[in-house]
Amino acid sequence: MSANPESALPIRINVDDSDSPSDVVEALFLGRFVTGEQPHSHSSSLDRVKSGATLLPAAARVLRSARDDDRNATLAEGDGWTLLVSRWKRGADVTVTATTPELARKILSEATDEAQDEPEPQPDNVPMGFWYVSPRRGPHRTTRQIAAGTWDEVRHNYTAPVADAMDGLMKVTPDDISGRLLLLHGPPGTGKTSALRTLARSWRDWCQVDCVLDPERLFNDVGYLMDIAIGEDDGSAKGRWRLLLLEDCDELIRGEAKHTAGQALSRLLNLTDGLLGQGRNVLVGLTTNEDLERLHPAVVRPGRCLARIEVGSLTRAESASWLGTEEGLGREGATLAELYALRRGKGPASVPKQDVGADAGLYL
Repeated sequence: MSANPESALPIRINVDDSDSPSDVVEALFLGRFVTGEQPHSHSSSLDRVKSGATLLPAAARVLRSARDDDRNATLAEGDGWTLLVSRWKRGADVTVTATTPELARKILSEATDEAQDEPEPQPDNVPMGFWYVSPRRGPHRTTRQIAAGTWDEVRHNYTAPVADAMDGLMKVTPDDISGRLLLLHGPPGTGKTSALRTLARSWRDWCQVDCVLDPERLFNDVGYLMDIAIGEDDGSAKGRWRLLLLEDCDELIRGEAKHTAGQALSRLLNLTDGLLGQGRNVLVGLTTNEDLERLHPAVVRPGRCLARIEVGSLTRAESASWLGTEEGLGREGATLAELYALRRGKGPASVPKQDVGADAGLYL
């Protein structure tokens, strides 16, 4: 094996001042795979790497190491294999090329076994996935533990008709699913996001909840959609359901969406009850600030929605009970975000949307 990986790279690399040393390390890693010297590759992504974990097998010889502002890259080799470690913040991508698939799997296992940092689960926490398209790695999923109260603890945050509708939703099981779309609509600050966190806790025994951070891209990028909704993962392989959360999707589902969003609306509908969703245990949860009358009729037609709930403000009486006083309340009651603002001693009108505080932000 050559000691210099660049000598095995039969392609031309143009480097300019926009490239970093990490970019060069990643390019050099491809050499032996490109030439066929090491034609087999295996890779793994870790969301949280244990402190002190090198992600290098004991026999690794480090050839290059680069540290940039947002990531580190290490190129190493051994007998019959080459390894690239790309690290960022707490996570890392590890890729191995080798002369045989068995060797590639073995080296990858040595590099990553017991390197994943698994925080102790807390009773009030729920694992939630977050999908986004990374400029460097394409569609990517990371997980976080999200704090979520029980439904009994947060039920008083909702006006009576909403709480009654949520009672049934929180108790849904796979046997109860009759539609694939969950729609929460209503003004900002009424607690739609808070309800979804609580729903994730109520359903955690049978459903994995993933939030899509760039929903406007999801239904316009077929590859991204297939990775998220169709691609096999541990959850779907075990028969667990998946709930994809798409927040603030006003443009996607309002009445004129067919003209403004093109194929995006059609793909959403196809995922919920068309060929795209057949054989897949996938639900789609949408939040929107739009009035029901402004939503596309195809979205709200009977049989498509598992639940369709309008989340509104608490009445004046409910708001006074929540707050313990009528001081500062308007005639029409208040939203949940306004109540949290009042509790901190600020009137709703005096609290800018971008400065409502850490706790109220959970309810927008």
